[in-house]
Amino acid sequence: MTERACCAPSAGRPTADAEVSPAAVPRTEGMVRLDGGSFLMGSEDELAYAEEGPVRRARVGPFRISRTAVSNAEFAEFTAATGYRTEAERWGWSFVFAGLLPDDFPPTRGVAAAQWWRQVEGADWRRPEGPGSDVDGRADHPVVHVSWNDAQAYCTWSGLRLPAEAEWEYAARGGLVGSPFPWGDEREPGGEHRMNVWQGTFPQHNDRSDGWVGTCPVTAFEPNAFGLHNTTGNVWEWCADRFAPGSPGRSARGGSYLCHDSYCRRYRVSARQGLTPDTSTGNTGFRCAQDA
Repeated sequence: MTERACCAPSAGRPTADAEVSPAAVPRTEGMVRLDGGSFLMGSEDELAYAEEGPVRRARVGPFRISRTAVSNAEFAEFTAATGYRTEAERWGWSFVFAGLLPDDFPPTRGVAAAQWWRQVEGADWRRPEGPGSDVDGRADHPVVHVSWNDAQAYCTWSGLRLPAEAEWEYAARGGLVGSPFPWGDEREPGGEHRMNVWQGTFPQHNDRSDGWVGTCPVTAFEPNAFGLHNTTGNVWEWCADRFAPGSPGRSARGGSYLCHDSYCRRYRVSARQGLTPDTSTGNTGFRCAQDA
């Protein structure tokens, strides 16, 4: 098994062009302005994966970043205004975690390296678990089944952009130095759950002790010191950067509701993974940024 297959499989499918007109006025509601500065980026501690290091000093200028990931309600406003169809909608399928499918769901094809990922016909942001599912009651949950290309289209329409990885990590850390989590060094300080990740035995049983199976609302759990919610857990968040120089993959940060320390400890502020820009899964979303 490749380490990144556990978090989200890459799609590697041809992409159709979709034109979206830029916003006349940037949609900055719900964003926080950060002054930027110098900080220690990355990790080399015992929990870290190789792609997180080395720890280095990075600098970011002033910028704005969304307090939350883009929600289903916000993405619905975008598609209603533009008629945009996501890549999953155009292809007709997306990757869904098998544990979210009903027991009587028709047979699906699994990912060889991670059989809990299923190729589900008809799965997209409106139908996160495929036909028969919808986002009713989940308007405030993060939009999922959006590719990097889809996120770029939303940002264009909003007059915003995806954050650079350094901006994302600076904001996610909330001013803390070297801590693996947005609130400090302990994953569950005093036994309190601070994020939406897998609880129990993966992938067989989620005991829901953090309150959720699948996604949770974008404002669930307390924000970090900069006012950002869910920068670890819940959904992976696309960033603007390439995962590595010359790589076709784009970076995603923060882990998701599927992270579990038995196989994937990428629920930390320094964690990262690379996915092809057309990848669409049920645990990947995004938040927006803007120059300040």
